[in-house]
Amino acid sequence: MGEVTRGTTAPNRLRRVDRWIAATQSVPLRSGERPLAVDLGYGASPVTTFELHRRLRAVSPRLEVTGIEIDPDRVAAGTALLAATGPHDGLSFRRGGFELPVDRPPVLVRAFNVLRQYDEAAAWRAWDGLRARLAPGGVLVEGTCDEIGRRAVWVALNSDGPRTITFAVHLPTLDYPSALAERLPKTLIHRNVPGEPVHGLLTALDRCWATAAPHSAFGPRARWIEAVTLLARSHPVLTAPPYGGRARWRLGEFTLPWTAVAPG
Repeated sequence: MGEVTRGTTAPNRLRRVDRWIAATQSVPLRSGERPLAVDLGYGASPVTTFELHRRLRAVSPRLEVTGIEIDPDRVAAGTALLAATGPHDGLSFRRGGFELPVDRPPVLVRAFNVLRQYDEAAAWRAWDGLRARLAPGGVLVEGTCDEIGRRAVWVALNSDGPRTITFAVHLPTLDYPSALAERLPKTLIHRNVPGEPVHGLLTALDRCWATAAPHSAFGPRARWIEAVTLLARSHPVLTAPPYGGRARWRLGEFTLPWTAVAPG
């Protein structure tokens, strides 16, 4: 189920979302005797699946990771690299799509840069279908990033629907935060117009970024932390661990409840 993507990928492209998953999703990642994570639509190179396996096994040593791709050549490339680089306990590759052809419900599905080519209605259907295939307590993390992973936005969903949205940037190269609009998930990217909550959020974030300009004397992290602190006065930015607070903000990210941006 699904369509073949362009397949663009690169080493460390998904480091920001992987870091967030490891920090915030430890409960589902450690659930059960053989928890399973799926990397859906990993692209022309399997490198980001290998990275996901390495990063999440540090949090959950029993976790198994399966990379899933529609293109059989991409599956063959992943399997060949797996054989060529020695044993990787709990890592495998399989052909498939949104139907998730695995032997048990996954506790995590990461689907990045997969839904960009679909229309909004199809993206909502994909969300619903993937959520229905999660293990109890499982999470779907779906989002988009630029070619080298410096701008990213992702949504975390459980069986009940979207729960949070996270914005993440490489701070030294950030000119203005609303540049993240290009990386909004498909369910929101056409909603970035006056009157929609996500437009109001990005407009407010730019305003807070400008107000925080004097903090640039202490570096871009200090400016970002101040901007997010100001944003939290008007928007429900999560401020407590594991999703919020200075420890996460200094990484160039912040998370809000999905309700803060849900289409009107």
